[in-house]
Amino acid sequence: MFKDWYELAEQQLNGGVLSREDAAAILAAPDSEVMDLVAAGSRLRREHFGNWVKVNYLVNLKSGLCPEDCHYCSQRLGSEADVLKYRWLPQEDALEQARAGIAGGAKRICMVASGRGPSAHDVEKVATMVDELKHDNPEVEVCACLGLLREGQAEKLKAAGVDAYNHNLNTSESRYGEICSTHTYADRVATVEQAKSAGLSPCSGVIVGMGESDDEVIDAIFALRTIESDSIPVNFLMPFDGTPLAGTKLLTPLKCLRILCLARFACPDREVRMAGGREMHLRSLQSTALQVVNSLFLGDYLTSEGQAANADLEMIADAGFRVLGSEESISEQPDVAVRRRGAGTEVAPNA
Repeated sequence: MFKDWYELAEQQLNGGVLSREDAAAILAAPDSEVMDLVAAGSRLRREHFGNWVKVNYLVNLKSGLCPEDCHYCSQRLGSEADVLKYRWLPQEDALEQARAGIAGGAKRICMVASGRGPSAHDVEKVATMVDELKHDNPEVEVCACLGLLREGQAEKLKAAGVDAYNHNLNTSESRYGEICSTHTYADRVATVEQAKSAGLSPCSGVIVGMGESDDEVIDAIFALRTIESDSIPVNFLMPFDGTPLAGTKLLTPLKCLRILCLARFACPDREVRMAGGREMHLRSLQSTALQVVNSLFLGDYLTSEGQAANADLEMIADAGFRVLGSEESISEQPDVAVRRRGAGTEVAPNA
């Protein structure tokens, strides 16, 4: 059914709250209307974020060897995916990667470690890294992503200078048991609430393309609105060989745009990030997605290669946007080499 997307955007600009009926209409928009939907969503994006794009960069502190069984993850228990496996990067290696991301224009460094959750020693390691990183780069935000938090850990991270904590809800509550059995949806919500209570900015998003229905996508996005996620990464399933979801390919570029538009209309003033899998699923429409999202990851992801960092920066500039926090033009940006070591390479465990 035809919807006046511009009228819907006007309602949001005037303080309206997206209804479930309108959310369903967004996901059901005919292909011929998707670009009008994107243009309407762009009004919200530009009202709240102008023409700026926030660049984020991932540092994979600890890779693979995870005891959790999340079906989408290449680092899961029993995964046969050909990915890097190491216990902890040496601090100087982690900081070197972070500095490379900052040199490329990253405003936020995301420090990620696989596993169920951090030990007290792990929290201290991250705190030491953050202290040194912020000493030289006080303007850079740090987001930690270390798994399920225990009592007092969020407060320690906050005291160490961490700005945000990422813990994705990933999917709807009704579907969660189908993608993971070693922890619950409620566990994830509790960790987000712990981070918020400690004064950390909540970063929580979704993974789409796992077989969820449109109703389940809406449930997940509306849940992120309810928990007041400040930053919403929208990940598109990368169906790694060696995982239960290998070979799952259910998304099209236009479907991805509809989902990003849903996130924008549901949470018009929140950072919406096109995250993992954007290259695979949005393909040539990544630039179009910038009309709706205001954030992306630069370069590689945790266990997979992304688009080359300089190509990301060129894409942002070519679309008429600017990197948040940078006054340099793309021609003045330094060459950015932020590739990690190739998949499948074993790295010796570190204490």
